[in-house]
Amino acid sequence: MSFTLLKKSSNSKARRGKLKLNHSEIDTPVFMPVGTQASVKSISPDELYEAGFKIILSNTYHLYLRPGADIIKSQGGLHKFMNWKYNILTDSGGFQIFSLSGLRKLKEEGVEFTSHIDGSKHFLTPEKAVELQEIFGSDIAMVLDECIKYPCSEKDAERAKNLTFNWAKRCRNAHSLASQLQFGIVQGNVFKNLRKQSSEEICSLDFPGYAVGGLSVGEPADIRNEVLDYSVDWLPDNKPRYLMGVGAPEDIISGVKCGIDMFDCVLPTRNARNGQVFTKNGPINIKNASFKNDSNPIDDSCKCYTCKNFSRAYLRHLYKSGELLVLRLNSIHNLYFLNNLMLDIRKAIEEDEFKSFADYFLSQYSKS
Repeated sequence: MSFTLLKKSSNSKARRGKLKLNHSEIDTPVFMPVGTQASVKSISPDELYEAGFKIILSNTYHLYLRPGADIIKSQGGLHKFMNWKYNILTDSGGFQIFSLSGLRKLKEEGVEFTSHIDGSKHFLTPEKAVELQEIFGSDIAMVLDECIKYPCSEKDAERAKNLTFNWAKRCRNAHSLASQLQFGIVQGNVFKNLRKQSSEEICSLDFPGYAVGGLSVGEPADIRNEVLDYSVDWLPDNKPRYLMGVGAPEDIISGVKCGIDMFDCVLPTRNARNGQVFTKNGPINIKNASFKNDSNPIDDSCKCYTCKNFSRAYLRHLYKSGELLVLRLNSIHNLYFLNNLMLDIRKAIEEDEFKSFADYFLSQYSKS
């Protein structure tokens, strides 16, 4: 398992690399679809692979609650359980510290959760997060961290940064699965001095890869990009960099420009289920009345199954009729669109044309 940096852009921080994992090699920059509960909603494993994906994300907290680590272990691990032959990254539960703030109590030892399923109490420690991910057998495991809301005080951000570092040390010591890479997570909210400190602290633990966490939690895009650009400067050049929770096409472009190698987000599939689909001219809402008699595909330049076979009018009809098929068709398209975007990004970096590609893509993408 290794990361190889193949090419660096001459006029941005964009990078082209290969990440060799236990189940296959990954070309970077890469987008990872989110299968929180061992399933990318409405999409089969075969469809994910056909769309070009060789790595997806699942969530430790949710899988721990349901179906439970014992069941996944008895089924031979997460890959066999969900019949996914390629790579899996598992989040640790850190995002749930942020998103389920009303259902948890945070302590130095770990975090106590009240299950959103049945109200039962659970205590998740850094060591427990490592144990669960080793049982699942994911290819990349994330350390337990505290993701803090925006806006917050610098004092609260510093406390969360310190807790994240202490938990990272415990995760590093507890990790023992040789076939699994463990990534550290940098925190610090939007405070640059804390981002620098967190990067130096987490990097001192010598993880195989690093994530920039605690962004895309409500802050304006210009602030996020400024903090991200600054944060990346403190991460090692020879290891993969992962921006957590970002998946809009324009935000991926910005992230690649800052030197990010890996992305994940529920946005492509969640928005698809709500009727929003990506096009080269920007997102459109398939529910709009203007598509009632539109015989065109979602995007006439797209070669996905949906665009090759169905019109906007048909997709609108399915959505307005409450037909489940539209959830699958929209999701297939959005995932294909993003994977194709990553292919184009990698090609542009290889040819040292990323800046002009990014400028052109964004100028076209804003048209709708």
